[in-house]
Amino acid sequence: MRAGASEGKPVPDMCERFRCDMAAGEKPLSEVNFLTVAEVAAVMRVSKMTVYRLVHSGHLPAIRVGRSFRVPENAVHEYLQQSYVGVESA
Repeated sequence: MRAGASEGKPVPDMCERFRCDMAAGEKPLSEVNFLTVAEVAAVMRVSKMTVYRLVHSGHLPAIRVGRSFRVPENAVHEYLQQSYVGVESA
């Protein structure tokens, strides 16, 4: 911690303010690959509007960067694996 410039109170360093606990096996954000909505739509072979609906409904996690969204690449793969429908043989 460092002393605040005007009040003399301790101010947390940037690392302390934005540090969060990671679950076991999670990558730090600096190592996560993020995809744009257009890239996600291309991977999933759906429209960008479908990706926006998935993000807004909470089915696909995303972060906001300015006015656009970025989706973790592993979240797309997990969504597709969970949504996979196997065909039963007769």
